[in-house]
Amino acid sequence: MGVIILLLIASISVAGIFLFGFIWSVKKGQYEDEYSPPVRMLFDDKPSKKSSQQ
Repeated sequence: MGVIILLLIASISVAGIFLFGFIWSVKKGQYEDEYSPPVRMLFDDKPSKKSSQQ
């Protein structure tokens, strides 16, 4: 019975850490750019000077 309580406390602690990390990343603006990730693959990269000289 003591092991179940210990595992329950550990799992709630880990879930709380992940919840804190998620809330922190939302407040820092990590998920605000909704447009560029889907269309980023459509744009060509500019060739670097090193690759064009070879």
